Amino acid sequence: MSQEFSVGQRVRVVALPPYLKTAEPMPMLRPPDIICLGEEGVILDRRPGGYWGVRFTKGALLIDSQYIEPVPMNSETDEPSSQP
Repeated sequence: MSQEFSVGQRVRVVALPPYLKTAEPMPMLRPPDIICLGEEGVILDRRPGGYWGVRFTKGALLIDSQYIEPVPMNSETDEPSSQP
């Protein structure tokens, strides 16, 4: 069962897939080392097949929900918590 996220939600990479796809009209395969474990991004949209469009610092990628988790928010400042 895939996890549900909302557009604009911050997520963190918890495992690296064997490859990544770019979130472009014509997706391209990329090696997984363009992102690293623990890197955070923002959900852009939901794609068919349980994939999510996520904006990372090196670009927008399609990533399966099993490889990401939500980043807990600090309720006082509405900023991502620094807690692991």
